[in-house]
Amino acid sequence: MAMASIARRKATLLSGKTSDVFRYSLSLTSFSRTFSSGSDENDVVVIGGGPGGYVAAIKAAQLGFKTTCIEKRGTLGGTCLNVGCIPSKALLHSSHMYHEAKHSFANHGVKFPSVEVDLPAMMAQKDKSVAGLTKGIEGLFKKNKVNYVKGYGKFISPSEISVDTIEGGNTVVKGKHIIIATGSDVKSLPGVTIDEKRIVSSTGALALPEIPKKLIVIGAGYIGLEMGSVWARLGSEVTVVEYAPEIVPSMDGEIRKQFKRTLEKQKMKFKLTTKVVSIDTSSSGVKLTLEPAAGGDQSILEADYVLISAGRSPFTSGLGLDKIGVETDKMGRIPVNERFATNVPGVYAIGDVVPGPMLAHKAEEDGVACVEYLAGKEGHVDYDLVPGVVYTHPEVASIGKTEEQVKETGVKYRVGKFPLMANSRAKAIDDAEGVVKVIAETETDKILGVHIMAPNAGELIHEAVLAMQYGASSEDIARTCHAHPTMSEALKEAAMATYDKPIHM
Repeated sequence: MAMASIARRKATLLSGKTSDVFRYSLSLTSFSRTFSSGSDENDVVVIGGGPGGYVAAIKAAQLGFKTTCIEKRGTLGGTCLNVGCIPSKALLHSSHMYHEAKHSFANHGVKFPSVEVDLPAMMAQKDKSVAGLTKGIEGLFKKNKVNYVKGYGKFISPSEISVDTIEGGNTVVKGKHIIIATGSDVKSLPGVTIDEKRIVSSTGALALPEIPKKLIVIGAGYIGLEMGSVWARLGSEVTVVEYAPEIVPSMDGEIRKQFKRTLEKQKMKFKLTTKVVSIDTSSSGVKLTLEPAAGGDQSILEADYVLISAGRSPFTSGLGLDKIGVETDKMGRIPVNERFATNVPGVYAIGDVVPGPMLAHKAEEDGVACVEYLAGKEGHVDYDLVPGVVYTHPEVASIGKTEEQVKETGVKYRVGKFPLMANSRAKAIDDAEGVVKVIAETETDKILGVHIMAPNAGELIHEAVLAMQYGASSEDIARTCHAHPTMSEALKEAAMATYDKPIHM
């Protein structure tokens, strides 16, 4: 569109004719996506369109704030939706279906002459789910009248964000309240470059062009075990290398040991207390030099690909925080008060960039609470009751304290356990590997922690989350009627075992 034409429409806009205002906006849409921010001041500007950012923006608009969300990726949903939680769960489900068809269907009387993987179709299904959800969030933005600016934003003042748009232009977005919700990025190892070809992050592991014959996973945390599980199901020989002496160190010790045995049954191999000295790549594969964490003789481990899953770092560099005086700690996180305010008035931070668990659902709760505070309401997030889930099969989910943590407090406690082998639904569907563990204070019977290894543990855990949120006892769960036959009965029985005795064991 000619610039003179835009100038004429600007003049019309200033004349106050509503119909022409609308047409002017439509014409600018085709010219630049930055029309949505304008130069008018917003009530709330959110930098980042991930789970924390887009939820905060929608909630702000619902509360009556004029709101703009800035997202550099060009699609909403952040790491979680685009290259994290959602695509990984799509592949976990698809690979589980293949594994079940190959190894379990015959037990149920469903037989095939052969079963094979169509990797491009599997990847297409993953991409389709991601695309549908990202467009869905854009639809929610339109529904709630959230302005959406695609570009990289950085502070030029506590109330102004300069945005380099993905179309190549630049615009300034102004806001009374700025919320930093830029999430986190993958963390590499010292001296190792993630090229997303042979040395991949979780992003690259979601889009491998082939099923590796051998895959090495560095890091035995949630992401490493999930992605290792995907490729192990599809036929890869997966070896997990971990510096620590245990997998998933935040997990309850008893559950962790049983979980590791289960993964080993699925042919995943583990090299614990092992240090990666170097990684060499070639056109055909990778070669790792390893040594014991405490020092000792070195060994060589070769594979087609290596997945670096050594954790994540808050994404706070390049935002101009130093320019406006926002403080960060040595890990790059932004300290905030109970209302998510930084040390600079008008600037707030939520999600992975602030201390606390780097989880999408935690970021969402941060976003809602932060905006509620801005609206004069009372937001609330209980960081002691943020559930964690490993989406392998079986899944492992937890809430509250582990038994080791309870011991450290010195509180007297009781433990109730119930194996899935004794659950009628699990036995009926021939998927009975796992256990439910409930920890409660001896004197009051208040639930202190619940740990579940079971199919759909990520769904089962929320009964425990709700119970703990309202201070329930193990007897409260045990005396609540559960439908039969369901796997949720395993939680009921574990609660019965905590305060009294279970029926079916």
